[in-house]
Amino acid sequence: MRATQAAGCTRAAVLFTAVLLAATVLPASGIAPASIDPAPAAVAQQPDLLQEHWYHTYSTLTYDMQSWESDHSEIVRLLTAGPTILGRQQWVVQISDWSNDSKPDGTPKEKVYIDGGHHGNEHLGTELAFLVAEHYIEAWLGGDEAAVEVLQNTEIHVLILLNADGNDADTRWNMNQVDLNRNYDHHWTTDETASGSGPFSEPETRNNADYMAEYMADADLYVTMHTGTWILAYPWGFTGDMPPDWELYEHIRDTIHETIDADLPVRNANAGIYPTHGTSRDYGYGVMGYPTFTFETDDEQFLLGTVESLSSRLSVELEVMQYLIENVWYWRARLNVSSLVFDGEQLTLDVRNDGHASTENASIQYVFEDTMEVLWQSENFSVNATNQSHVTFPAGNLSLKPGGTFALHYQKRVIDASQVVHQPIPGDVVQIDVADEKGWLPFPSPLLTILAIGLAGIGRNDRFSSATNDEDCP
Repeated sequence: MRATQAAGCTRAAVLFTAVLLAATVLPASGIAPASIDPAPAAVAQQPDLLQEHWYHTYSTLTYDMQSWESDHSEIVRLLTAGPTILGRQQWVVQISDWSNDSKPDGTPKEKVYIDGGHHGNEHLGTELAFLVAEHYIEAWLGGDEAAVEVLQNTEIHVLILLNADGNDADTRWNMNQVDLNRNYDHHWTTDETASGSGPFSEPETRNNADYMAEYMADADLYVTMHTGTWILAYPWGFTGDMPPDWELYEHIRDTIHETIDADLPVRNANAGIYPTHGTSRDYGYGVMGYPTFTFETDDEQFLLGTVESLSSRLSVELEVMQYLIENVWYWRARLNVSSLVFDGEQLTLDVRNDGHASTENASIQYVFEDTMEVLWQSENFSVNATNQSHVTFPAGNLSLKPGGTFALHYQKRVIDASQVVHQPIPGDVVQIDVADEKGWLPFPSPLLTILAIGLAGIGRNDRFSSATNDEDCP
């Protein structure tokens, strides 16, 4: 189907160009970079008639994003990750229900990061990033239940056009002739073509990494969007080895094939595209610890636009992105303890994983939560994705203290860079089976407290009566 669509686009390109050029005048691709004003013109709106067919320039994209923020500030915030070499801003659209900073249940919102346009002439990848942002804004305004739920529980951050200079010049590179998707500090090498003078030598990549560190440190999904070979590619690019979180990626692949499109390739980038080093995808996974994907759309893109509407042409990609975003809660390990028993010598634990990622270095900590002082820690244990574990640890050296509590300590995913979670264990699942005379009880039971108070009162009365009787004696 995609081959047929692409062929149709190619055959209609000449006629389509004539129609578009007769209908409107917009900044054309290929203008010499020095002649482009980095500030967007106030009249640079993308015409509604052609919004689905004409590729954005920096000016038209800036106009649309500023309009989103102005018209829908309750769900849209606009800020910049920083300037490009020529001073264009790397705009990031932040989309969420900003009436609340947390989910309705009070827990932190999930975070999703998307970027497009690393390569300036890969316009369909940039348009896919735009369409994802547009979908959630328009679906929210239309009262779509799925979109409303997503924005109540999730922050979606979209850097739609990373290489604005290259986009307006219709070139792959930035203005230093560097391939920005070979310039990240993860297995960076000069063996790659146009990888720059060193990792993050270019402001565009440095800004993107800084934004990740500041706003997306705990994100649970990162998708970078490109144009080339139709594929949803996961790490790694620098090696053919499968990533440590292969279970998560294979689950996502199988679900996409079963429910969305059986023909979309979902596989390791090294084998599915070609070997690459210093990419944002591998940086996001290997350094930031996110589950990451490169979404490559088809490469049949005309210089100025597309005959078929973008939302139709990219319909599968949009559906896949909705699946990834709406299920972001599952793209990590989520451990829950159903039972913890301590008998003075051993600690026995029943724990389940509600997420679709495994964790290999989980442990139980006994801590003072107010100071985060760790009083005791178990051996490490693993919990596979959507699985349950029953584990027993030697714990003869665990001394319970007033105010001490048990907590889970684990990483969200298997990859070493993934975020560490500290999760207190609810007291109603903790059972202490320790003899009182051994001094293990962390605090006296209510019954013992009442008995102790009563006995102390009886003893005091006896002593008072004895003393009174002694005074009455001759």
